This record gives sequence, C-alpha cells and structure tokens, in this order.
Amino acid sequence: MMKRIHFDTIVEAVKNMCIEANYYLPEDIYDALKEGEKREVSAVGKDILKDICLNADIAKQENMPICQDTGTAVVFVKLGQEVYIEGGLLEEAINEGVRLGYKEGYLRKSIVENPLYRKNTGDNTPAIVHYEIVAGDHLELLVAPKGGGSENMSKVYMLTPSQGIDGVKKAVFEAVTLAGPNACLPVVIGIGIGGNFEKCTLLAKKALTRAIGSYHADERMAKLEQELLEEVNNMGIGPQGLGGSVTALAVHIENYPCHIASMPLAINMGCHVNRHAWMRL
Repeated sequence: MMKRIHFDTIVEAVKNMCIEANYYLPEDIYDALKEGEKREVSAVGKDILKDICLNADIAKQENMPICQDTGTAVVFVKLGQEVYIEGGLLEEAINEGVRLGYKEGYLRKSIVENPLYRKNTGDNTPAIVHYEIVAGDHLELLVAPKGGGSENMSKVYMLTPSQGIDGVKKAVFEAVTLAGPNACLPVVIGIGIGGNFEKCTLLAKKALTRAIGSYHADERMAKLEQELLEEVNNMGIGPQGLGGSVTALAVHIENYPCHIASMPLAINMGCHVNRHAWMRL
C-alpha cells in the first residue's frame, strides 16, 4: 500500500529545516569546535574558536542566523518507491518551503536568476535539489544551506589514475592553501573521488553532511581521511587563517567506481558552521 504525503506537509518541513539549519549549529560541529579550542596551540586561534562558539550560542538563544550568509538552499531527497506525493509536485513543495523559510526566518536572500545579469529572485529560490530513489515508504529530506565564501574555494581536479593517493593529497593541500582564510576556517573538507566530472562534485557535497567523528566504511579510506586531517592541521593555517593547529575539523571522503582512464576528484569546503538539518516523513 502506498504511503501518501501531502504537498503542504513537505512545505512545512522544508520551511522549518531552512530556519533550523540557519539558526542552530549542529551538535557535532559545535562539539568539534569546543574540542578544537582545547587543542589549539595559538592563543589567537583559541580566542577565534571561543568567539565562534559564542556566536553560535547567541544565535541559538536569540533565534537568529548564525551567519549573515544564509546560503544556497541545497536539499538532498531520498524518496521511497512506495511514497505518493499528493496535492502538487515534490520540487514545487521544496521550493515553496524554501521561500517561506527564508521569508519567515528573516534569512538573507542570496540567489540571482541569471549568473551574468544578477537580478535577485527575492526569495532564495530555486533550491538545488538532489534526488535518490530508495526502497520503502518514507521520504527523507536533508537541507544543507551552503554559503558562497566556502563554496567559492572548492575545486575539481581531473586526475589520472597514475597520480594515485599522492596526487589526491597534493590536490587537497593545494586547495586548502588557495582557500586560506576565505573559506571561514576551521573547515570541514568534503572529498569526492570517482564517478565522473559531475558525480565527484556531488559526492564531495554529500560528504559534508556526514557527522563529525564518523569514518568511511572502508578502512583504507578511513585511514586516508585521518591522514589528510592530520596533515592539513599541520599546515599551520589555523582558525580564520591567522595561524594555528586547527585548520580543519574533519575530512570526509565519499567514493564511487570510475572509468579505467580517469580519477575525478572534487574538494568541497564547508565553513565552520557547515549547516544541515534532517527530517524523515
């Protein structure tokens, strides 16, 4: 028997998640920042991390945005095959939820309708929606607002297989160096390896939504995550690029099979707020 989910239910869920993600720092991110403050070797870096946590505390207490850049609304959808959306189209419901969330939450509208001519759409739509059809009778929605500063510092590299792990590491260190303070450090680094040109970027974006403290299921990839995190933090860039030992809070890798002649690599920088909210209907 099909499970029916009404258009209005989805609108309300997305609206609330847009506000929640922009007001309340995820607990895993907050805890990682607090832990980073303890181990940061730079006095300036410690003060910056303390201020970042204070900012998150104020945003939570006052019900206001953590950051003035409330981002592009990125929505990951897992749609069960036994779900029927009634009352309208799913994507229209998502965009209406974004529209209402950004209006009622007093969130900055940052989307322009044409990249060259730059007229603001006025309501932060359209959202960028990624769909996955899965088994079951549920609908999962993950809203991940993505700010322009960290997104601008992200990179795609079309590596060759012969470049191997060393090539991946070199690209990551180059991307982190080029990003400098512009990605609002400390960052979460999402890495997508494999697939093709577009698939690796989606993998990198999804990697940012993983909880800090989680590791790749493949022990070899989990080891690479830990090595990269240690080596990035040894670069000395530090919080907000002013020096220190906490440049990144986590490195998360997602991978996918690829062509024998290719090794696509995407590096998506997530700023220190790395916002996301999840709901299952």
